[in-house]
Amino acid sequence: MSAPRRGPGNTVTDVDGVRLGHHQRLDEQWASGVSAVVVPEGAVAAVDVRGGGPGTRETDVLEPTHLVQQAHAVLLGGGSAYGLAAADGAMRWLGERGHGLAVAEGVHVPIVPAAVLFDLPVNGPGRWPDAEFGHAACAAATTDERGRGNIGAGTGAVSGGIKGGLGTASAVLGSGATLGAVVAVNSAGSVIDPDTGLPWAARFGHDGEFGLRAPDGAEVAAARERTTRPARGGAATSMLNTTIGAVATDLTLTKAECHRVAVAAHDGIARAVRPAHAMVDGDTVFALATGHRAALPGPVGGADWAGALDEVGAVAADVVTRAIVHAVLAAEPVAGVTTYTYLYPSARE
Repeated sequence: MSAPRRGPGNTVTDVDGVRLGHHQRLDEQWASGVSAVVVPEGAVAAVDVRGGGPGTRETDVLEPTHLVQQAHAVLLGGGSAYGLAAADGAMRWLGERGHGLAVAEGVHVPIVPAAVLFDLPVNGPGRWPDAEFGHAACAAATTDERGRGNIGAGTGAVSGGIKGGLGTASAVLGSGATLGAVVAVNSAGSVIDPDTGLPWAARFGHDGEFGLRAPDGAEVAAARERTTRPARGGAATSMLNTTIGAVATDLTLTKAECHRVAVAAHDGIARAVRPAHAMVDGDTVFALATGHRAALPGPVGGADWAGALDEVGAVAADVVTRAIVHAVLAAEPVAGVTTYTYLYPSARE
């Protein structure tokens, strides 16, 4: 079994059949948005929720024993529970184009599971994504989107007292199968080791992809002191946070297999964020399989099948981990919240 290599674009859209789009508003009054992982022809889907305070929509339908087998998009957004309304617009965009479950002549019901993060302290009353955000994100979705940082669902995100954001990464297995992840990082826990000034997950980069080196000791000491001060207008330890994302593969998987991939992908959050899966987080990961490549080697339950599924799960965790690092490295200051690159300027090669 050869080691996975970084995908050609290092983005979730390296996976055949996946598009990614964003819509956000970032100005003096707003800092929120949504990201849409669009699979208009449908993809087998599952979800795993590990955080104690999730904000989700249409997750029950992804239970492996339930009727519906495919989703047509996954919506990741800001705005807390209010932001779930953005999925209405994603449904409308897909339905207008004939995508979804055909339930009657000319009538389609797109399946759009969604998860949201809490970015309201950066905004104000009424300033959260709505259906128009979801519609616009789907309309903007392309097969080569590589946006990171203050974009889409990551626009108003904060992670452990510094600016979070949106990240994406991909990997190609020895078999040629591709996995990718897109993650919005808004965690209560920190992505930075305070003793070294490097991301906890810096060592998971492929061939120097993060471009990092150990920062200057004086910067580390100053950053440790600075990041203990209140952020988000005094809410240094917000009670509502969350890391949300989706992993995708071009393999042909069942819903049960997708669920195992989503479970394993959470290991990627635990590697990159400390602590992870807290009661004040809503950590949620979706898994999508577009079916553009063959199924796992059988029979189901056999050693070959189990080994192949474990490999997919391990790489899913890896791309989630790398996406989280990219999210934080690409972030820019918003509403007085500082960034990794500002705290540790000597860390960038």
